[in-house]
Amino acid sequence: MDSESSISGFYSWTDTLKGVYYGPGSIATALPRLLNTLKIKKALIVTGKSLHDKTDVVNKIENLLKEQGAYGATFYEIGQHSPIAGIRRGIELFKLHQCDGIVSVGGGSPVDASKAILYNLQKETGGPTLFQIAIPTTLSAAEYTIGAGYTDDNGNKVAVSSQSLAPAGIILDAELTLATPERLWLSTGIRAVDHAVETLYRPLIPVPVKALCYTALADLFTYLPQSKANPQAVDVRQKLQLASWMSLWPTKLEKYSALGLSHALGHKLGATYGIPHGITSCLTLAPTVALKAQLASQEDKEHLAKALFYLHQPSTGSIDGDVRQLSSLIHRLVVDLGLQSTLSEYNVPNQDLPKIAAGALGSPDDPDLSRVVDMLKGL
Repeated sequence: MDSESSISGFYSWTDTLKGVYYGPGSIATALPRLLNTLKIKKALIVTGKSLHDKTDVVNKIENLLKEQGAYGATFYEIGQHSPIAGIRRGIELFKLHQCDGIVSVGGGSPVDASKAILYNLQKETGGPTLFQIAIPTTLSAAEYTIGAGYTDDNGNKVAVSSQSLAPAGIILDAELTLATPERLWLSTGIRAVDHAVETLYRPLIPVPVKALCYTALADLFTYLPQSKANPQAVDVRQKLQLASWMSLWPTKLEKYSALGLSHALGHKLGATYGIPHGITSCLTLAPTVALKAQLASQEDKEHLAKALFYLHQPSTGSIDGDVRQLSSLIHRLVVDLGLQSTLSEYNVPNQDLPKIAAGALGSPDDPDLSRVVDMLKGL
């Protein structure tokens, strides 16, 4: 069997995930159910400072945990890109309050930091990896993956990965996203677009998952502008949370499969230059898709071109033209959402671009290096 072909493959669920609950107001019943299912007796809440200090979201979660007699403590020192110092402090607090699970609340940083905390605790004890319940308030979709990224003491991105690190429970309650800042909400929506697009040409992904990505793209293109126009529309927000889920559907693969160039560039740009991951996708995805019209295999181009049908756009008459048209549509969505920016706005020096490109491609000798550098010069 040729596992590289789109008509051959394998599909399974992540080992850990026990359930996804979704719907406005679902937190009130879903959290007690998951605590019971996972037998969590005392939870550490892991969240961000802004969410803790400027909204009542964390307070709601604390009260629910207290009602269940399962509240341990709240840790809100997790910064953007999950610095290692915060993870170490989270581990200390977890031990101090004798917690046996984590409830993460917020965007990708608290979710990834929670994975890193649980990963390091498991290394210390040698026992099983303890459980995380993820309650996302952005569209970053970190809750659906088995991997985590955090930033070491030197500012480098470090990755850990294990089937047991996938959150064991996920609650998608759109009411909890109302306090999420507009730029963060919409830019992580573009991050979800990035997940869906790059999954179309990601190796080893089974066909049914690609079909979910097309549906995710259709919904993201439809509901992101609606959410910008009417930020208080909870039903639109809930549909976007479901689209984010479909954009990065939990999948157990036979071997590691990275997403693609846009994500790889985002990882190199994010922590080093302090660019939020949602914004890195706003910068890199459309140009990456345009580059795919030149460099991708015929099969990958066909997968990308097919997206036009789901976006209710006519074909240009050629596969390459359709891929370029998809790139243009992504760019227009970024602009219409008010998310267009440049590398210079984040003080990324031109002299760093070859290093960024080489890091994303995995080698300074990659034959596509010059094309990627040229692409970055245009950002």
